[in-house]
Amino acid sequence: MKSQNYITQAASAFWKNKTPVMRGIALMCLSTLAFAIMHGLVRFVSEALHPFQIAFFRNIFGLAFLLPLLLRSKFAILRTNQIGLHALRGVINIAAMLMFFTALSITPLAKITALSFTAPIFMAVLAVLVLGERFRIYRWGAILSGFLGMLIILRPGLISIDTGALLTTASAALWAVAMIIIKIQSRTESSVTIVAYMGIFLGLFSLLPAIWVWQPFGIQTLGWLVLIGLSGTIAQMAISQSLKETDPTATMPFDFLKLIWTAMIGAWFFAEIPDIFTWIGATVIF
Repeated sequence: MKSQNYITQAASAFWKNKTPVMRGIALMCLSTLAFAIMHGLVRFVSEALHPFQIAFFRNIFGLAFLLPLLLRSKFAILRTNQIGLHALRGVINIAAMLMFFTALSITPLAKITALSFTAPIFMAVLAVLVLGERFRIYRWGAILSGFLGMLIILRPGLISIDTGALLTTASAALWAVAMIIIKIQSRTESSVTIVAYMGIFLGLFSLLPAIWVWQPFGIQTLGWLVLIGLSGTIAQMAISQSLKETDPTATMPFDFLKLIWTAMIGAWFFAEIPDIFTWIGATVIF
């Protein structure tokens, strides 16, 4: 017991001695790895279960990992005056998740990850239209480069645009809408409350689609589903804490690691080798 306490204290001291920027970067790197693992697991499990059913268990197990936090606060973190916005964000989030999980089941992992980098581009446009933020020159440059990168990956007119690519792009656009809602909510709501309601509404709204395609599965598949929920929760918590530690401008460049991890997982486990256009397009977008 003493040795365990010593290790815990040493690890805590080591972590606290790091600068906020270093902690933020480390957490961002952790989140990219956790997201990549979740995406690989979704692809693997989708060979046995429908993506809608996988999404339901991702949300249920993710909520289960948040339950200790809810109990510790005696559900005080659920106090809110924005229940309507929480519900609206839940609808948008579940639509984005179902599209994304479906895309994961039919499209190479690296291509999906590259296209998902377009979400901040959509968000930049919405921030001006909805939040009234000023449209500075650098934002125009980011939007134009993001659009160009998307065209490089999709190559419309040169190759047929597959369903997975369309679903991923639509999912990125919806995710951007959800992020704008979070920005509005964060003016009065704590991050814990926002995350808790996301888990609750995603669990509720993913139930009906899951029932529609429900099929039985074994204990081994259940274990994979638990890992999907765990990796997704770790990713969300890591990226949230990363944004608290330091400015996003210091950490977001490391989000590109997500493409590296997913490309490695895709190549190693699914024999997916991303083409040169995916790498070039992702670099231009990022």
